[in-house]
Amino acid sequence: MHSNHLLLEEPIRMASILEPAKANFFSAMTKIVGTLGPRSRSVDVISGCLKAGMSVARFDFSWGDSAYHQETLDNLKAAVKSTKKLCAVMLDTVGAEMQVVNKSEKSISLQQDDNVILTPDKGQEASSQVLPINFNGLAKAVKKGDTIFIGQYLFTGSETTSVWLEVDKVDGDDVDCKIKNTATLAGALFTLHASQIHIDLPTLTEKDKENISAWGVPNKIDFLSLSYTRHAQDVREAREYLSKLGDLSQTQIFAKIENVEGLNHFDEILQEADGIILSRGNLGIDLPPEKVFLFQKAALYKCNMAGKPAVVTRVVDSMTDNLRPTRAEATDVANAVLDGSDAILLGAETLRGLYPIETISTVGKICSEAEKVFNQDLYFKKTVKYVGEPMSHLESIASSAVRAAIKVKASVIICFTSSGRAARLIAKYRPTMPVISVVIPRLTTNQLKWSFSGAFEARQSLIVRGLFPMLADPRHPAESTSATNESVLKVALDFGKASGVIKSHDRVVICQKVGDASVVKIIELED
Repeated sequence: MHSNHLLLEEPIRMASILEPAKANFFSAMTKIVGTLGPRSRSVDVISGCLKAGMSVARFDFSWGDSAYHQETLDNLKAAVKSTKKLCAVMLDTVGAEMQVVNKSEKSISLQQDDNVILTPDKGQEASSQVLPINFNGLAKAVKKGDTIFIGQYLFTGSETTSVWLEVDKVDGDDVDCKIKNTATLAGALFTLHASQIHIDLPTLTEKDKENISAWGVPNKIDFLSLSYTRHAQDVREAREYLSKLGDLSQTQIFAKIENVEGLNHFDEILQEADGIILSRGNLGIDLPPEKVFLFQKAALYKCNMAGKPAVVTRVVDSMTDNLRPTRAEATDVANAVLDGSDAILLGAETLRGLYPIETISTVGKICSEAEKVFNQDLYFKKTVKYVGEPMSHLESIASSAVRAAIKVKASVIICFTSSGRAARLIAKYRPTMPVISVVIPRLTTNQLKWSFSGAFEARQSLIVRGLFPMLADPRHPAESTSATNESVLKVALDFGKASGVIKSHDRVVICQKVGDASVVKIIELED
């Protein structure tokens, strides 16, 4: 494993730790993905979430129908308009998720050492003796002694709303289990997770395809979060499906690693996917607790070196009901940043939590503090070494831009791009200053109508650490003589000044194409 990512001035003055952080236009370089739901779907609350630092809104299709999510998305659009804060949209699929069906929604009490039967017969009423499930093949997949987990939200180890079961015997299609802890299941939906067992369900289900074509297509989703990704083939199939859906051919696929099967095929999945989501809730059940940190560090390192965004989930569970995170959670967020995470994903904390805005704000502040002690110098050297020589043309320009920016203490890097690739490569080297990615729209035609590309590329950088997009005026192409570029540059500099990241006499590093050449230049601003 790699050495320490923490940079502390030695010896650190302990009193300096208590000095309040300076307010900044960009609350943190690390991005925050917020899940919108019952507690966070009004225009007011979403506006608060955007101002607090949310840059990607996640729509979880494990519950709620298309109409419900459409109403939430319409409110998000209104909030984006009023706050003038860009926000990307992520559709989270259901995938190979097993669920207990509790039609009556009555709470079910389960007592330790009693037995309960899991049955695929959905006609049965859920009770303390029988739990109907949505999957016919469980009896074929498990054997005596296997562990099964059931809970409304995934197991954190300290709640009384989740239950562990041990398979006692398999009887036809039914699975008879011994209850390992006393718990009360409340609500209509419980997730069922069989530890380290292959479940023969498709990764992209028919229901998922229906949601993508009925909801994803008209809303031009930026990201598809592919739940329960187990093989690279899962990503290829999802991409092939999206490629037939018009605009969604541009949608980025984030593979969600949720079990040991996904972990075993991690390298090949990373090659195929546009980004990775480490679903620590499910992984925490599949992996022994002492191995979770190791997987996180190894997976984030691999994503960083590949230059693909990595998202960490389940960081501040206790903030679902409390205004402050626990000490362990606060440290966990900081460690995710120091390990190299691009974004933090909040689930139940914003979906049904009592304090969605405060949670985003708190996580943003912790990320910001951790970024100050991130050892960029070590990280840069390690990335350059990993990439090796000879570097590709773009990689060389990107690393040079970052090196120059650090040497001249630039306040910001401005990158002109049309595909977003150059800006993402600069961000891969984790510069200590923000990267403003000026996306230049391209005019395309299908012989029937004209359209501009660029909006997708701009929004998709909202999940990359340190990257802040702005859409340029399409009349100023990125690859042109430097004369017209001056006007685009002026707009970018004005944006930087207005947001407080650029002041007079600051130095700014600019990365752009002039003709066939890529150019990195340094400018110093006058008064």
